[in-house]
Amino acid sequence: MTERPFGFTLHASDGLARLGTVQTRHGDIRTPAFMPVGTVGTVKGLYLDQVEATGADIILGNTYHLMLRPGAEQVAELGGLHRFIGWKRPILTDSGGFQIMSLSKIRKITEQGAVFQSHIDGKRHELTPERAMEIQRLLGSDIQMQLDQCLEFPHTEKAAEKAMQLSLRWAERSRRAFGQQPGRGNFGIVQGGVNARLRRESAEGLKFIGFEGYAIGGLAVGEGQALMLQTIEATAPHLPVDRPRYLMGVGTPEDILESVARGIDMFDCVMPTRSGRHGQAFTRFGKINLRNARHAGDPRPLDPEHPCPALSQYSRAYLHHLIRSGELLGMMLLSWANIAYYQSLMQGIRAAIAEGRFDAFRTATKEQWKRGDVPA
Repeated sequence: MTERPFGFTLHASDGLARLGTVQTRHGDIRTPAFMPVGTVGTVKGLYLDQVEATGADIILGNTYHLMLRPGAEQVAELGGLHRFIGWKRPILTDSGGFQIMSLSKIRKITEQGAVFQSHIDGKRHELTPERAMEIQRLLGSDIQMQLDQCLEFPHTEKAAEKAMQLSLRWAERSRRAFGQQPGRGNFGIVQGGVNARLRRESAEGLKFIGFEGYAIGGLAVGEGQALMLQTIEATAPHLPVDRPRYLMGVGTPEDILESVARGIDMFDCVMPTRSGRHGQAFTRFGKINLRNARHAGDPRPLDPEHPCPALSQYSRAYLHHLIRSGELLGMMLLSWANIAYYQSLMQGIRAAIAEGRFDAFRTATKEQWKRGDVPA
């Protein structure tokens, strides 16, 4: 493979909303971009050719999960994560910091790194900044995240400052461990809770180290949308204009619209597939709960105008039946429908920014969600 330099091109702005392209060795990522989450090498319930057909340029894999099974060394022996899963486009791997916070049975954070017990079998593991970067290098991902300390919400300002400073020191070590990887990028992660001063200090510290991109971490952990957006507003102005900005773990379609309006370029979230497995569809008409009995006799598809078959070719009555029956096909179809809707939302956002009408698109989209679907 001919190595392509990693880079970011900003094509247009509309207010704070940005239209760009991230260049990687496995292809371009059109931004604003939503990255379906392929935690253990699979976007749950979908074939990867379905994911690609929805318009996704990139998927996400998880360092924590893949280090536990099948193991980064094994994936490397099998040709790397792209070959292992059969995905030819870019892959971003997160560092495992969030999973250490949320999944580990027992964990201890030290200056050196995180010692934790696996949520699978209870075995003891240590994840340092150096090991996190080594795992991601073995996986061969195109965008590799620094190891950071993520806090549960709520937390004290003192705890947020301590975790932010530790994350900065880990960022320096992660950057050194990343080394030289042509065509691949290393992103730093801004921490600091919901405190504007801490977020600014974190962003300035990361800029001094220097990364190919910058992420905002530690949000969507229970603080609510208002505080999340307030924190983005306090953070984004301190990030470089010429580098991509990634809001980690977000979120709902409205979260994405509002965050794009505040200058964010990249998103990931398990919500489309998780909601699909629980019978909820995201559509241009808003959320539709297919468990609801009112859909039992409805012959209409979720959205007859959408190109994705899951949205346009299956009746709500059939989807309701599948979900109420606990059939895997229902979960698969709704997961597919949700990923497709998220990608069409991103396509609409990109087109609106390019044409200088993002505010109008944002208002019209939210109004249509609010009006909801017309009952049969």
